Amino acid sequence: MIGSQISNSLFKSILYLVSIFIIGYILIEIKIIIGYLIIASIITLLSRPLVRFMCEKLKFRATLASVVAILFIIVIILGIISLLIPLVLEQGKNLSLLNVNAFQAKINSLYSEFGAYLIDYNINISDSIIDINGLTKNSVEAIPTLLNSIGSILGSITVGILSVLFITFFLLKDGDYFEKIFILLFPSKMKKSIEKSITNIKTLLSRYFLGLLFQISILFTFYTIILLIFGVKDAVVIAFLCAILNLIPYIGPLIGVVLMSFLTMTSYLGQDFSSVVIPKTIYVIIGYIVAQLIDNFFSQPYIFSNSVKSHPLEIFLVILVGGILFGIVGMVLAVPSYTVAKVFLKVFFNDNKLIKKLTKNL
Repeated sequence: MIGSQISNSLFKSILYLVSIFIIGYILIEIKIIIGYLIIASIITLLSRPLVRFMCEKLKFRATLASVVAILFIIVIILGIISLLIPLVLEQGKNLSLLNVNAFQAKINSLYSEFGAYLIDYNINISDSIIDINGLTKNSVEAIPTLLNSIGSILGSITVGILSVLFITFFLLKDGDYFEKIFILLFPSKMKKSIEKSITNIKTLLSRYFLGLLFQISILFTFYTIILLIFGVKDAVVIAFLCAILNLIPYIGPLIGVVLMSFLTMTSYLGQDFSSVVIPKTIYVIIGYIVAQLIDNFFSQPYIFSNSVKSHPLEIFLVILVGGILFGIVGMVLAVPSYTVAKVFLKVFFNDNKLIKKLTKNL
């Protein structure tokens, strides 16, 4: 009898382990689809206020409101693409096979001017370990491969956008239906708690992502003003790209300052390096740093405290942990994931003193 019970327990344990392994393997294999679902869910949360307004105020049916929201998203995507095309074309002129020599000449010219500038400060760049001629040669030789891969990349992006829009439409249209299916997975005594959790999560995450849009809009405005003041070409597009990079906590702003500096330098390429290019770039970098300080000390704390009801230090630690465990993706998803976890902890473990303290503002 005892041996039979041990055998049954061992069999169940093995079955659970195999099931977990199979589920984990499936999740890894369909990670791109999970990514589509996450992006579609974020877009759905951002679109909820618009859909709710059309349904409650304009008396639209859910289907029509969802279609209008999707069309609005498509217009935004097309607008972003139309903004990026001029910058890509201008920055990519020298990357075409017909202008390879011009591209290499410009890189060599920029390198020489930078070296001449550093000589004034007793820094001889020619003694460095960087072989600029070999570097540019290898870069130029890699251009055909890069151009050949653009088609497949664009194809993947197109499929991804269409998939996300398709999923978003049905999440907007039939979101309540999917929520009810999800709630059915839990015992009857837990259904009310789950419903309450889902409602709180949708509200908090909608406010969080809308807050992020507000934050990006503020940075975009600052960056645009700075670049326009110093006459940088394609100021609006560059400002938009650098503002979007701020969605990646801590790393994004660093990439943004490098990108803005590089595009500022190429904007003035051909003019005197020491009296025009370097000073203009330094002024732009200073303006960028000022905008980041305003964002770090005013915009972000306001957004976090009013949207996800968490202390800035709390958020800082959560983002660091997410970055250490899962890299850049973990940093981006750290705050939403933490918010979801806090809501469920509040609903199911509110008797715990620590949980009650952490979730008192939810």
